Amino acid sequence: VEKFVITGGKPLHGEVTISGAKNAAVGILPATILAADVCVIENLPDISDVSVSLKILSTLGAQVKMLNRNTYEIDTRHLVTTNVPDDLSRQMRASYYFLGALLGRFGSGQVGGNLGPRPIDQHLKVFSALGAEDSVDYGMITVRTKQELTGAHIFFDKVSVGATMNGMLSAVMAKGQTILENCAKEPHVVDLANFLNMCGADVRGAGTDVIKVRGVEKMHGCTYSIIPDQIEAGSYMV
Repeated sequence: VEKFVITGGKPLHGEVTISGAKNAAVGILPATILAADVCVIENLPDISDVSVSLKILSTLGAQVKMLNRNTYEIDTRHLVTTNVPDDLSRQMRASYYFLGALLGRFGSGQVGGNLGPRPIDQHLKVFSALGAEDSVDYGMITVRTKQELTGAHIFFDKVSVGATMNGMLSAVMAKGQTILENCAKEPHVVDLANFLNMCGADVRGAGTDVIKVRGVEKMHGCTYSIIPDQIEAGSYMV
């Protein structure tokens, strides 16, 4: 199309349905790994990042069943590997959330590929503070701990949504309390915390710049509906 011709002056009416928030979905889907149980996730947006996340879960050994276009049942009880393949992780920058979730449950995780232009040094800072070591070989990032993860006090050098969410994912089953400071406060950070708490975690303060996570021994599944996407809602309002 060379051009759009828009003739204004007609008042709008009716209603639209807002999709689930992409940035919440890409954190909550990896978080189902921590439940080691059956989770039903509702209001998933129909986008490529979600389909890649579901493919990664299947590759790791999760049973993924579509209940309807926006609702999936995910059973993560019997995962067979902690290695996210390079070809899948390259399709989605947010594949780094699998590092935090796999580390939190199994004490190790490996994600391949190009995680995009934004550095993940703040993510690795959290993993290291909790007691994990990281290495990069042929573009594969590996994090693993020799003992159990242990809570720590971490101050982010800059505000990062990804590092804040990965901090929660890796800390929910660490021993003792983790305090994250200078956290991101976006609605999708709160949504991930709410999901983790529904699965039995103890996360407080999401939505403020200090988040406290008290480690629990095990988590369980739940049914959870992802928040609407504030950017899409704002676009329609404009």
